[in-house]
Amino acid sequence: MLMVSGFEKYYQIARCFRDEDLRADRQPEFTQLDMELSFVPLEDMLKLNEDLIRHIFQEIIGVHLPNPFPRLTYNEAMSRYGTDRPDLRFDLELKNVSDIFLGCNFKVFADTLANEGIIKALCVPSGAQKYSNTALKKGDVYNQAIKAGAKGLPFLKVLDKDELEGIPALISSLTPDQKGRLIKTVNAKSGDLILFAIGNPANVNKTLDRLRLFIANDLGLINHGEHSILWVTDFPMFEWNDLEQRYEALHHPFTAPNPEDIDDLTSARALAYDMIYNGVEIGGGSLRIYKREVQEKILEIVGISPEQAEEKFGYLLECLDMGAPPHGGIAYGLDRLIMLLAGASSIRDVISFPKTTTAQCALTKAPSEVDPQQLKELFSSTKSNVN
Repeated sequence: MLMVSGFEKYYQIARCFRDEDLRADRQPEFTQLDMELSFVPLEDMLKLNEDLIRHIFQEIIGVHLPNPFPRLTYNEAMSRYGTDRPDLRFDLELKNVSDIFLGCNFKVFADTLANEGIIKALCVPSGAQKYSNTALKKGDVYNQAIKAGAKGLPFLKVLDKDELEGIPALISSLTPDQKGRLIKTVNAKSGDLILFAIGNPANVNKTLDRLRLFIANDLGLINHGEHSILWVTDFPMFEWNDLEQRYEALHHPFTAPNPEDIDDLTSARALAYDMIYNGVEIGGGSLRIYKREVQEKILEIVGISPEQAEEKFGYLLECLDMGAPPHGGIAYGLDRLIMLLAGASSIRDVISFPKTTTAQCALTKAPSEVDPQQLKELFSSTKSNVN
């Protein structure tokens, strides 16, 4: 609305409240640095923010970040690392090995492929010696896979002369050609460990992302003196909610679709971008929708009827009717960024009066119970106003 009213650009430092679970890098109350610019091409938006973050890191902790920042598309990030927030301070890339197991008679893999699932692998250098069969069948590594939603953890160990050790039925189902292709695809060497995840792509990626991070920390593969920063771009506009049987906006329903994909919005790429530092999202934004007819189509796809759109977002649609300029923006989680710059392990270490795990202020106990008389007075006042 500020863009429509003639402001060319603005920024705000906003106190935000969001209904989210507490983690080391988030809490329900946080501070956000938000900016918006009119007539800004995507490349200009990325360059402006690269310059900003490079300056901050240089001034605050004396770190030189690359120019320009590396980029990965959403599909590349998910395919290679299983997450749209990849930590690139270590390798351990995932490999899709589904085609290698076509025709394989190992039942679990064959059933997965028959049901349009996928098989991906993670090769752990020297992992055959470092992880015992017990750890892989019911120990720490196995438990990480289960916590991610996997039903099991198939694995193979690479021995001398490319011989394999592990699940006998899986090994016996492979032809010499399949063994050779598998070892070459995952770039395995003698002493390495190959971990598999099977099923639908979302579950497979979730499992291997968790295993990748656990193993990197467990084996000390992360160089904490390195600084990995990159953009992830070309997010899908929507994701499918199986439970509710409808599309949801992956970022938010005001993100502009890529003009190349305008004819099929349900599978369109968004003009969205996230900035990732050491596997943590520190900022995210997009170019915005500035035409009413496009905005109405997007709202309809996420299940908001024209009547609901008018009721909930009528002010926005009216603004777009008045002639909104092309515009875009980005928002940074200020507390999270400060946590990373300070080398703190939790966002609550850099926030005054942080919330507890129950999202309550430990000092004032807010939010707390309201006196019944206050509720009664409020109800009477509201009822009187309605009448």
